[in-house]
Amino acid sequence: MRKRIVTGVLAGALFLAMLCLGGYWFAGLILAMAAVGFWEYVRMNRLNNRVACIVAGLAALLIAANATIAPSGFDIRLSVWLPMFVLLAITVFTGNKVAIDQAAVLLLGVVYLGFGFHYMIATRLIENGIFWTLFVFSCIWATDSGAYFTGYALGKHKLCPAISPNKTVEGAVGGVLFSVAVALCFSLYAPKLLTAGTAIALGLTIGVVGQLGDLIQSAYKRVKGIKDTGAILPGHGGVLDRVDSWLIVFPFLHLFSLLPGT
Repeated sequence: MRKRIVTGVLAGALFLAMLCLGGYWFAGLILAMAAVGFWEYVRMNRLNNRVACIVAGLAALLIAANATIAPSGFDIRLSVWLPMFVLLAITVFTGNKVAIDQAAVLLLGVVYLGFGFHYMIATRLIENGIFWTLFVFSCIWATDSGAYFTGYALGKHKLCPAISPNKTVEGAVGGVLFSVAVALCFSLYAPKLLTAGTAIALGLTIGVVGQLGDLIQSAYKRVKGIKDTGAILPGHGGVLDRVDSWLIVFPFLHLFSLLPGT
């Protein structure tokens, strides 16, 4: 527990410092996390063709970095189709040593991680970006904490036992309520940026979607028979273990234009 707390405090302080600095500082940190996360993804899926993995990893990083390079010129068609084309071509050139299912898993990683990290950077770049980025992260963290403590104190009914045996319906509801409470705190701090009604709607959305992101990662790890995706963060596992909710929440908010300026 001590190792977990120390790691959490140090990693949290570094993350918040880079978030406040913004620009290339924050983008650089997110891209570094994306690189480590993709490596964990490749290792988790036991993919061993170096060329295919490098191509997919670079594609994911380019999608993530595109938020910094050209936030208004992001072409979803090219960013997804071109990696798909190259990966499928590799199946031909390797004589099916890289099979179609491996190419599909790599492309899934490109979309899942590339877009997830892309929209984290993009959020920091919108108007009042530091406010909105901190808002989304705070709601996500509140959801995680609220679900844990509420589930521990009141949890009786299993939420999704086949995927995550310890999660409960009571914990899930508590997580959403914590998210809404934190969202309302941001509304009180900056009512001109965030009305109470919008805060409640966003708090509910982040609370629900964030927990779904957590369950998606849990389902993946259960299929692969692993507890953590890595060990880079002592006591916390790997990068993907920490960003499971982030990877779903940020794209969801942007693609459905739920944040001002998106």
